[in-house]
Amino acid sequence: MNSWARLALGATTTATATVAYAAGVERRRWTLRESMLPVLAPGTRPLRILHISDLHLTPGQTRKQSWVAELAALEPDLVVNTGDNLAHRRAVPSVLAALGPLLERPGLFVFGSNDYFGPLPKNPLRYLRRREDPVHGEPLPWRDLRAALIERGWSDATHTRLTLNVAGVRIAAAGVDDPHLSLDRYRRIAGRPCGEPALRLGLTHSPEPRVLDSFAADGYDLVLAGHTHGGQLRVPGIGALVTNCGLDRSRARGASRWGAHTWLHVSAGLGTSPFAPVRFACPPEATLLTLVARPGGPRAELTTPASAAAHVS
Repeated sequence: MNSWARLALGATTTATATVAYAAGVERRRWTLRESMLPVLAPGTRPLRILHISDLHLTPGQTRKQSWVAELAALEPDLVVNTGDNLAHRRAVPSVLAALGPLLERPGLFVFGSNDYFGPLPKNPLRYLRRREDPVHGEPLPWRDLRAALIERGWSDATHTRLTLNVAGVRIAAAGVDDPHLSLDRYRRIAGRPCGEPALRLGLTHSPEPRVLDSFAADGYDLVLAGHTHGGQLRVPGIGALVTNCGLDRSRARGASRWGAHTWLHVSAGLGTSPFAPVRFACPPEATLLTLVARPGGPRAELTTPASAAAHVS
């Protein structure tokens, strides 16, 4: 065998092993990440938020359901779900089975595109384009899921301003519908939250900069989002190749600053499309966020746009 043949054989073997690992191992390597963020008003006790996103559940994914249900043992003060729960029109019972024990905790949610429409096969090269025309699959029973979550006590934050007291911490929360589908109508929740809550919390499925800028301008302390899957396929030493939205690649997962005051946390999510069941260097995740008080001092006025935001982690 000549050197070119050996090189080709080696490349083929490596590619095959990588795909096998990405499809057979890593996409099922569900991981709990933990992060501490200084976003609460000075003097406020710590608050623990479990951030869940992008379950993309189909019937029969019982191992994923069990793993998510076991997160209730963490006893978070608040659970936040930033959408894309469904990947099949009969998956609502699967989502409720996964979230079951967590529904006993206070919770907030917004929906994403894959709560409204089913997944479709797509050419992966489409994701390398900056913009693409959305293509929708079959309608999904999002109304049934919404009704079930509300019946169990969670609050839909979509285009709604909410005030809640969680573990003695006063929270002003608001969310938008999915910016990826251009359903966001920030004007419905625009303006600084009233009063002096210990936490101003924003929710969105897709972390589009226009939405993040609006939350930051209105004084929100923390915005939670999903959608990116952390890039889903990351190159060691380079990171995410795409975010599937306007967010820069360095922020595809984890926490970063957005302007002078606001923090952003993007979940890499717990699932994949059934038509792209692979992850590499980006295991599926839920995140336990421990929120602690900011250093004392006057609250900063927020006028810094996204273009001035500094990535920190």
